Amino acid sequence: MQRREFLRRVAVGSIAGTVLDQVAPERSALAGQRRNGKGDSRPNILFAISDDQSWVHTGAMGDPVVRTPTFDRVAREGVLFTHAFCMSPSCTPSRGAILTGQVPFRLQENGNLWSTLRKEYAVYPDLLEKAGYFVGHTRKGWGPGKHEPGGRDRNPASPQFKDFKQFMARRPAGEPFCFWFGGHDPHRPYKKGSGLESGKKLEDVKVPPFLPDVPEVRSDILDYYFEVERFDRDLGEIVAFLETAGELDNTIVVVTSDNGMPFPRAKANLYDYGTRMPLAIRWPARVRGGRRIDDFIGLADCAPTFLEAAGLPVPPEMTGRSFVDLLTCDKSGRIDPKRDKAFTGRERHAWVREGGLGYPCRAIRTDRYLYIRNFEPDHWPAGDPEGYGDVDGSPTKDYMLANRHAKRYDNLFRLAFAKRPEEELYDLKTDPAQMQNVAALPEYAEARKQLRVELDRWMTEMKDPRALGGGDVFDRYPYYGRARAL
Repeated sequence: MQRREFLRRVAVGSIAGTVLDQVAPERSALAGQRRNGKGDSRPNILFAISDDQSWVHTGAMGDPVVRTPTFDRVAREGVLFTHAFCMSPSCTPSRGAILTGQVPFRLQENGNLWSTLRKEYAVYPDLLEKAGYFVGHTRKGWGPGKHEPGGRDRNPASPQFKDFKQFMARRPAGEPFCFWFGGHDPHRPYKKGSGLESGKKLEDVKVPPFLPDVPEVRSDILDYYFEVERFDRDLGEIVAFLETAGELDNTIVVVTSDNGMPFPRAKANLYDYGTRMPLAIRWPARVRGGRRIDDFIGLADCAPTFLEAAGLPVPPEMTGRSFVDLLTCDKSGRIDPKRDKAFTGRERHAWVREGGLGYPCRAIRTDRYLYIRNFEPDHWPAGDPEGYGDVDGSPTKDYMLANRHAKRYDNLFRLAFAKRPEEELYDLKTDPAQMQNVAALPEYAEARKQLRVELDRWMTEMKDPRALGGGDVFDRYPYYGRARAL
């Protein structure tokens, strides 16, 4: 099928079924290749996603304490992306964006946590399966939420398997595979003290400046490190299995996370510790290793990348952009001048405000600035007091709540839990931790204006309901979790 004819048939707005019908002939052709003994040279795809890990917490990104040999190997033998961002700092919308290649706010309910992902939105595992790939996932796929109300008979991330070995045992001979390894780590709750018990030391922790630098917080971060390392070890077993089987070099190995670390002012927030993700990709068959790329990547770019790598057309409704060109070139640093920014946003995270209201916001992140637009500044960003349920329960949260009236922690408490103005602007040149809002300062007026215009333009192009006057719909969508902090 010619690409022009494909694009004509799957005009914007086509549903997943239509797209799958178009790639079905390719499955038949590939089956013929396997029958004649030539096999299938298309790459396997191993997508590994941790649960709540910020970009900086890997050895390859320079963390001196956490040990991530698997991630570091993928980065060393492949490409390390230094500016990768999730589309939303909340599990369900982030994972929905990865699977569909679309901005989550185009996906109706899937803009919220504990929602559904309607069948009309094509997901890359289904497209690859229709084209001859064997697909599956283990542990956490798309979610949390319910896929049945969206008309799906299985998790959007593909059929579930006990583990990778079971998946490979059931894989038809010679068929390329696409596997989603969704770790539960480092999602809370943690075993308190596990980091210290593993031999790590409190004095080695680098505490983010927006958190209190006290033993309770340092120990909590060590527990987080312990689970980051456990995810890395589990992934290492899968990589070793593929290497022993002789299939590793023609497997695209992608390692990333869905949103940032589960600490105050990180997860569920549009600051870097909530949205900036680890990302390393290894594919020796086509990708020269040992490179660091600084171009901005949104995780919605993964789906079109996988489809292009598999030789399939990218449905026009996908707003993500394939970065196969970045992977297969020999360059490092900043490559594509158009990849100079990232857009993120959030709607309802947990059900922690009266009436099930969310905290809608959108952001644009460039090299120099982070600009955030808060659409409902009268809402509590961390959830209604006193629970502040959009912040995961933890020793760090407990300490900050218990010491909220201490003068030395007043500013940190406000940054994490207090209401925020309609506009936030951070100058990353002078404030990389994003703690000093300069939106109201006259010397930043022009930068603020330009960034707001660019953010508004992007939202309009994406048909974001917040730009079209219908954003309140996100507060009316069903919530399939329990009405409490998660």
